Amino acid sequence: MGKLPLCPLNKKERRNFMKSLYREKLYSCGEYLDVDIYPVYEQPRARSRKNKYRETTDIQKKLNQRNAERKLARLLNTNFTDKDVQFNLTYADSYAPETAEQAQKDVQNFLRRIKRLRKKKGLPELKYVFVTEQGKRSKRFHHHLVMNGGLTPEELARVWGKGYTMLRPLQFNDDGLVGLAKYLVKEPTLSKRWCSSKNLIQPQEIKRDGQISSKSVNQIAEGFSDVREELEKRYEGFRLIDCDTYYSEFTGKYYLAIRMRMTDEVKKKKGRL
Repeated sequence: MGKLPLCPLNKKERRNFMKSLYREKLYSCGEYLDVDIYPVYEQPRARSRKNKYRETTDIQKKLNQRNAERKLARLLNTNFTDKDVQFNLTYADSYAPETAEQAQKDVQNFLRRIKRLRKKKGLPELKYVFVTEQGKRSKRFHHHLVMNGGLTPEELARVWGKGYTMLRPLQFNDDGLVGLAKYLVKEPTLSKRWCSSKNLIQPQEIKRDGQISSKSVNQIAEGFSDVREELEKRYEGFRLIDCDTYYSEFTGKYYLAIRMRMTDEVKKKKGRL
């Protein structure tokens, strides 16, 4: 169990937070379901400038990193399957770009050529997510792409034509592509953590307030109820993969981050098996 590193409220401010309810935010991502459960409050009075709390740079950086990983994982799980691929591109010495701008132009040109090739071969429209990185020591640029399958390693390497490439099928486990998402956003070097095609489907988001009680959240967080039974009953058709629990000294409340996967029975009905 973790604790959110937040500044505690004083007594007066805590009274303003007394009336609260829990919000569930559900993200439907293909055969995966992410659920965030957190408290929402009546608007408290603004704190004075002198006492205004600000996250430290280190804390905010960690929060931003965690949010980026989860957001990308949801996007990947929603749009790609085990028929799709991860494609890594590097540069031979004679083609190595000197700037990030040139590296970006290279990968965009590659994607335009792949789009034309897919159209010529009668394949579905290209879908992709890519990250451009620069080595800490070598300072050499390279690219990581997730894209829909259909082209051979030889075809993709021929279109790139600037250096070594590596193609591998996407491999899903109970976490979906969470591990890949963490890898892709581990060290962003450009202004954006990743770039993606405009035709990607955004995870379906459902928000509902007050349908889970503070008592239920506390029992789940503190282990006084069977967490798996409780959550699988609540989110029928999914089995529990992970439930991260955080306690905030700032609010005196628990926060839950839940990951679930569709049951085999439901997948069969939906033709996913």
